[in-house]
Amino acid sequence: MTTVLIIGAGGVGSVVTHKCAQAGNVFSRIVLASRTKTKCDAIANEVGKRWGRTVETASLDADNAEETVSL
Repeated sequence: MTTVLIIGAGGVGSVVTHKCAQAGNVFSRIVLASRTKTKCDAIANEVGKRWGRTVETASLDADNAEETVSL
């Protein structure tokens, strides 16, 4: 099983998160990060309701390399 880190909670990030949630046999852990954690939380909530999967969320400035590596 694999962990996936999705950076960005816009339209593309939302679609990718939903697609990863559908592939439970591939992705055992999904982490969604963006500068705006509330957007991540909203997507995680949608995924939970629709696919029954838990998505971890985090606040992240992807321009900060140390912060990104740490996550």
